[in-house]
Amino acid sequence: MKKIQILGTGCPKCRQLAENAQAAAEGLGIDYEIQKITQIHEIMKMGVMMTPALAVDGVVKIAGKVASPEEIKTLLR
Repeated sequence: MKKIQILGTGCPKCRQLAENAQAAAEGLGIDYEIQKITQIHEIMKMGVMMTPALAVDGVVKIAGKVASPEEIKTLLR
């Protein structure tokens, strides 16, 4: 199971990134779990200074932008 983490305070861009990540995972037909990390100190612990950010299995893959579902699919493969 892939663990997809959305790092951000819950702003519209963070919500869009979560929707795109869900669409990407479902498009690939993979088993996944989405976790939203909203606490600033937790986000900073992961080394992220710009949100929204996306991590896969605990590794930050994208920060500071809303990735498209197609971009996220390449990260999940």
